[in-house]
Amino acid sequence: MKKIIFLVLLAFCSCTVKKINKSLTKSEVFDQGHLGFMLVDPEKDKVLVDINSDKYFIPASNTKLFTFYTSYTILGDELVNGLNYLERGDSLIFWGTGDPSFLHPDLKNQVALDFLKSTDKELYLLNNFDQIRAFGPGWSWDWYNYYFATERSALPIYGNIVRFEGKENMPNYTVYPERFKKDLQKELIPALQGYSFRRDRFKNQFFVGEGEEMELLAYERDVPFVTSAEFTAQLLSETLDKEVTLIENPNYLATSPNKLKTAAADSIYAQMMKISDNFLAEQLLLLVSDQLNNTLSTSDAIDYAKENLLADLPDEPIWYDGSGLSSRNMFTPRTIIALLGKIRSEVPLEKIKAYFPAGGESGTIRNWYPADEGQPPYIYAKTGTLSMSNALSGYLLTKSGKILHFSCLMNNYQISGNDLKRELQKVLYYIHDRY
Repeated sequence: MKKIIFLVLLAFCSCTVKKINKSLTKSEVFDQGHLGFMLVDPEKDKVLVDINSDKYFIPASNTKLFTFYTSYTILGDELVNGLNYLERGDSLIFWGTGDPSFLHPDLKNQVALDFLKSTDKELYLLNNFDQIRAFGPGWSWDWYNYYFATERSALPIYGNIVRFEGKENMPNYTVYPERFKKDLQKELIPALQGYSFRRDRFKNQFFVGEGEEMELLAYERDVPFVTSAEFTAQLLSETLDKEVTLIENPNYLATSPNKLKTAAADSIYAQMMKISDNFLAEQLLLLVSDQLNNTLSTSDAIDYAKENLLADLPDEPIWYDGSGLSSRNMFTPRTIIALLGKIRSEVPLEKIKAYFPAGGESGTIRNWYPADEGQPPYIYAKTGTLSMSNALSGYLLTKSGKILHFSCLMNNYQISGNDLKRELQKVLYYIHDRY
């Protein structure tokens, strides 16, 4: 009798897997571009679906899975090193580690601020800004006005952005940090409803556009500002209400500095993963580099990870930045699946659920992949979106209690991303319901 039951279950599973394959390979939607898909049952160590899993795809923000794993492994889940500093007589010499939390409008970390305020020593900002370029390799120059391409820097302050925020039917708006109000000029845009905010390409001159008749909805707009060592020293002086002098001395950079612990890494991981925050992803790799060798280098962090943490992946990651903004990044679905397995084995499931977007509930998939009414989410996965790429990779919980690993990479589609998501939503729900 047991043998008969086993054979029936085996036949049912085989039929289910065939239907899953057919829903992907015979889809009129997925047939319009290049699809890579892999589905694995880790408990059985069994590949259920394999479609172009050995082919390289542009992963977009699925790159953040690699950034997360590298950061979690090197930095842990406690406090990050937020400031390097030396004390020399009556002088406090400090420089950045890449920590993005310093007065960030969402993270709101003030540990470094309180530390610098409380000292009675003269403050000197050591210039290490030339260690990192503001834009990553392969980024587009015309992204300068958008939050998703906020400039990277050695010592971010205020998240390197200006936040404009308004409430519904309220003509006034707040500016954070407030000191940028003086750099704001008005311009009339007749067809505009509400406000628009932008910045001059090369300098910190901001503009607010207003329509002749405006319907005011609640909004929040983050516009990057142009970073530099000089401007950071100026912002610090204004914020601390005490002079901060910028200095150049590479000999100090060669020392072993004291390190000030600031923000909880947990909070940075969760924000980076849930809302796919590119700025946090980029700065995390700088924190990794600082932890490894007291310098700021995205490429050093990536090279270290590939050699020491990811050498067992089936295909070498073609990896250039922390966020996935670069179209030079290329990964295979089976490599992402292997990485998901490493994450599962080293990160507790409850932390994965806290960090990853949850289908129908939080982050970038809060409006997609919903569970049945009254049921918990069944998808915990990282999205990815560029003009030429859509991606979703993560963990799928089935009604039978299994946790499956999946990676879906979609490139060169001319149809809308929503069309792709709707089709993928059908496939993933079927797996959740039947496997």
